[in-house]
Amino acid sequence: MPGWTGPVSVLVVGLVAMSACAQPEVTMDGPERPGDLRPLPELGEPDPDSLEEAIAARRSQRDYADQPLSDEDVGQLLWAAQGVTGSDGKRAAPSAGATYPLEVYAVTADGVARYLPGAHALEGHLDADRRDELATAALGQPEVAAAPLVVVITAVGARTAARYGDRADRYVTLEAGHAAQNVLLQAVARGLASVPIGAFDDDEVAAVLDLPEDHAPLYLLPVGHPAD
Repeated sequence: MPGWTGPVSVLVVGLVAMSACAQPEVTMDGPERPGDLRPLPELGEPDPDSLEEAIAARRSQRDYADQPLSDEDVGQLLWAAQGVTGSDGKRAAPSAGATYPLEVYAVTADGVARYLPGAHALEGHLDADRRDELATAALGQPEVAAAPLVVVITAVGARTAARYGDRADRYVTLEAGHAAQNVLLQAVARGLASVPIGAFDDDEVAAVLDLPEDHAPLYLLPVGHPAD
């Protein structure tokens, strides 16, 4: 219908006008912003055995040698997640209001155990090897079954909610991220391979590990010796 200027015509004209508008250039660092650039000092080579070296070397690795971890490795990894670091009871990862909602489990060929930060000890939870079932709950990711250790980070959100209400969900997930990064960097420092996994069915993980009802799984962290 010649000369018709109904809603479709208006929409087409609007789209053409929008496409003609100047768009900000997008780079890896984001859109250009006004202001002077202030270069930071050049990054030097990280010092051996330094935090910078661990950060630079950290990569997600999913292939592990068929070799168990030593008790020293397991202890150091769990300490990095939630270990006590001072006489005041403060822990390795920051916690909102020191409410410490996280509970950490070690899943190995020997079974499932809960880490007790105050005692720096493992409390037996399940005797059976649950790694195959845990891998199934993690959408079939084989590294969960293959790793000699899977560090499982769970949370009792009520501990933090009692103080912070609705804000607690954010604080708890942030804390889980702090603890997970500690584990990943500790793995690097000990020459181990690891990967953070968040893709899993929460209810299935809880069932496989027979978690208490108030323990919500947030992270699976397979750790092992790197495959050759």
